[in-house]
Amino acid sequence: MKIWVDADACPAVIKDILYRAADRTGVEVTLVANQAMRIPSSHRIKLLQVAPGFDVADNEIVERAGAGDIVVTSDIPLAAGVIDKGGCALTPRGELYTAENIAARLTMRDFMDTLRASGIDTGGPPALSHGDRKAFADHLDNLLTRHARNARG
Repeated sequence: MKIWVDADACPAVIKDILYRAADRTGVEVTLVANQAMRIPSSHRIKLLQVAPGFDVADNEIVERAGAGDIVVTSDIPLAAGVIDKGGCALTPRGELYTAENIAARLTMRDFMDTLRASGIDTGGPPALSHGDRKAFADHLDNLLTRHARNARG
């Protein structure tokens, strides 16, 4: 299992949680981004810098992620691509995208895009809260614990 991070939009506090998880569990974390960024010196933490462009990082993650991998993203189409390959997707707010909820999420995303295209201001998401960070850390810990249990047999 590997963790892939849609890193350009991932908050620094979430990256810090992921770095600690990599050191604690030995799971490889790869940040995929259109720009250079600083990462801790660790053989478990990697940066994959891709060319600039719309969806270049997302497409790279979908291509490389495999069944059982975790992808950290707020991008719903990216999450859908990962779920189709047997992976799971977790938002920085701690919401888990699943095969059961991804279709509804895509529908809502498309609806909101239609509203924005017609000139309606739909606002943006609220700032990342302490509760969001805790929900993310808890879900990540549950996924990593389940993986470790399955690896042991």
